[in-house]
Amino acid sequence: MEKNSKIYIAGHNGMVGSALVRRFRQLGFDNLLIRTSKELDLRRQAEVESFFATEKPDYVFLAAAKVGGIMANNTYPADFMYDNMIMEMNVIHAAQQNGVKKLLFLGSSCIYPKYAAQPIQESSLLTGELEPTNEAYALAKISGLKYCEYLNRQYGTDYISCMPTNLYGPNDNYHPQNSHVLPALIRRFHEAKVEGLPSVTVWGTGKVLREVLYVDDLADACVFLMEHYSGNETVNIGTGVDQSIGELAQLVKETVGYTGELLFDTSKPDGTPRKLLDVSKLAGLGWRYQTDLREGLARTYLDFLQNPSRSER
Repeated sequence: MEKNSKIYIAGHNGMVGSALVRRFRQLGFDNLLIRTSKELDLRRQAEVESFFATEKPDYVFLAAAKVGGIMANNTYPADFMYDNMIMEMNVIHAAQQNGVKKLLFLGSSCIYPKYAAQPIQESSLLTGELEPTNEAYALAKISGLKYCEYLNRQYGTDYISCMPTNLYGPNDNYHPQNSHVLPALIRRFHEAKVEGLPSVTVWGTGKVLREVLYVDDLADACVFLMEHYSGNETVNIGTGVDQSIGELAQLVKETVGYTGELLFDTSKPDGTPRKLLDVSKLAGLGWRYQTDLREGLARTYLDFLQNPSRSER
């Protein structure tokens, strides 16, 4: 990519998209195409086609998505499938129709089978049943990465896909019902600290394992892959290290400075028992994460404190 290349970042207001904008600006790229969802509704095919035909981006980073935690995915499966599938299909199709040089599609590690061998290799895709609580989202993301693969095969495009592990960082969603595990924990411990509550209860047993990656590291990896990788097989992006939900909760508790008791509600679902990505492919290309978990949590909590309105999203 040249510094003056026209780069479209779909979903620039989200956690991943905003991290991509930060990374490109750090690197000196000054021709970024960004549109809010009010300016460009990616669910409307005519709007997307008009945008691509007018702007003719050179490169596309498809980070726009409807996302949420276990409760949101389980409660609104139809919305998660429709919104994600139609957004990605509109963007990827318009990119191919308008001669985009290269596109990077961002998926999610939830595309892999619930009981995939750990750590999960890219080749595990479609080898077993999905986790039921986020099946709709996973199916949409699988469709997007497969569409990229099929376009490469049929039309010779250079569209790649990457599968990030669980993410956290600035500009996250801290909604009490619709957020992922780390932002949900940050909000819960912060409110308990402010209100002087004697305990905080976390869903599940606390024993399931999760890998988490700071979102600015993901953005750096995406730029790296755009410049160093081409191929039909997806690429995992993660740390290669996981912790139990109980350990993550304890780290958040310490980061927030909450001194009460940590409890676990075993009547609530745990989700997938373990979800650790095999990142050897990405490491072989020459990339490794940089941000320590404690450092990343401290930055994320500061972002939460400085942007209280995000807790209402």
